Amino acid sequence: MSRIKVIEPHEAEGRLKEIYNDLEKSRGQIAEVHKIQSLRPESIVKHMDLYMEIMFSKSELSRAKREMIAVVVSMANDCRYCASHHGSALNHYWKDEQRLEKLMTNYRKVDLSDDEMALCHFAEKLTKEPGITNEKDLSEELRHYGLSDSAILDATLVVSYFNFVNRMVLNLGVELEEDAGKNYKY
Repeated sequence: MSRIKVIEPHEAEGRLKEIYNDLEKSRGQIAEVHKIQSLRPESIVKHMDLYMEIMFSKSELSRAKREMIAVVVSMANDCRYCASHHGSALNHYWKDEQRLEKLMTNYRKVDLSDDEMALCHFAEKLTKEPGITNEKDLSEELRHYGLSDSAILDATLVVSYFNFVNRMVLNLGVELEEDAGKNYKY
């Protein structure tokens, strides 16, 4: 149960109602992560802008790789809400529930390419030990597997974004939708 007041779609008025209507049209439903921001409607818009830029813009990292990073970060943070949503999105590409379950349990046991495994290590390390970057360049392993500076930036943006959202979801008590996010358009 959320720990702050949430304005539900049937209660929304004015700008919030417009934003909810736009979300429903473009994404198929209004996710709980959006509703939790209902007291600051424009934050929903800015949040979606950032999400779309990081997860859908042109990148050397495929959408599947970005969703994989999202799942690894969310599992490292024990954020089941985001792991479920982005696990569903990743499985849209993988089409393999068992492989996804392995990723969510222990990504080290999943058959991944070298660069995918490096991205998972990077995501977990940057999430669990952000201060380590003062001592060690985490991008070295990514470069070793052929990732460019642009791809490293994109990976860092995905990791950073999901750490931000995971903390919002966990702190404010966002609960998974009844459909576990499976009907959301990714």
